[in-house]
Amino acid sequence: MANHHGDFIWYELITPDPDGARAFYETVVGWRIDAAGGGPIDYRMISSANGPVAGLMPLTPQMQEGGARPGWLGYVSVDDVDAMARSIADGGGAVQMGPWDMPGVGRMALVADPHGAPFYILKPTPPADNPDATSLSFSYDMPRPGHCAWNELSSADPAAALPFYGLRFGWVKDGEMDMGPLGKYEFLRHAGRAPDGSPPGHGMLGAVMPKLPEMPVSAWTYYFRVPDIDVAVAAITDNGGSIIQPPIEIPGGDFSMVGVDPQGATFALVGSRA
Repeated sequence: MANHHGDFIWYELITPDPDGARAFYETVVGWRIDAAGGGPIDYRMISSANGPVAGLMPLTPQMQEGGARPGWLGYVSVDDVDAMARSIADGGGAVQMGPWDMPGVGRMALVADPHGAPFYILKPTPPADNPDATSLSFSYDMPRPGHCAWNELSSADPAAALPFYGLRFGWVKDGEMDMGPLGKYEFLRHAGRAPDGSPPGHGMLGAVMPKLPEMPVSAWTYYFRVPDIDVAVAAITDNGGSIIQPPIEIPGGDFSMVGVDPQGATFALVGSRA
């Protein structure tokens, strides 16, 4: 089944050191990352055992001069990029780049929500021989190592973020967890996917939580699945990364953590503990 409007369908790392990032994430996550990209841009595919799940793009000095920083970005599938870009701007967000067409990929735009959290919107061009191709970069139906398992928004105004994203992408709140002084952790489900009678987690896409005071702006964090969280944590510190949040147990028995790679990009992992 093809992806829905409002699905996360791709992820992208922007980094000043593609070779260094490749060595780090291949060791930590177990991905296969292209040694070099083809074409005029050194865009490298990041693959799990099931195929491509993300991309890696160089952060050039010119991009840094314009304010870009190392980090991960998510892509949300939309039916009409131009209409969605206008809707985001009308709703208090911003269109930072585009819309533009990329041959063989689709039409896209880099946007931000009203509190500054950036992400891409994309209407993909499906392969000619597979018009119903489905992205599993975000593995919404079952655990898949190397795939994104959770999309988490830290927002300066969660109460405003919920209707902003819900109106545009069909996301709805599906429960919450009290985090004490940190506020509420509010779960998000894609209303276009059945919450019942389907595989575990089917339709759940992530959560919204209050931005921590030390975070400069609202931001999305993407959690990629690893087979063993403790093995991954050891690999992070052994290979020049650092830990922001050590592994904590989450509902369902897995553990999640947040770190920073050697190039300065924040990333997150989820996995089991032996």
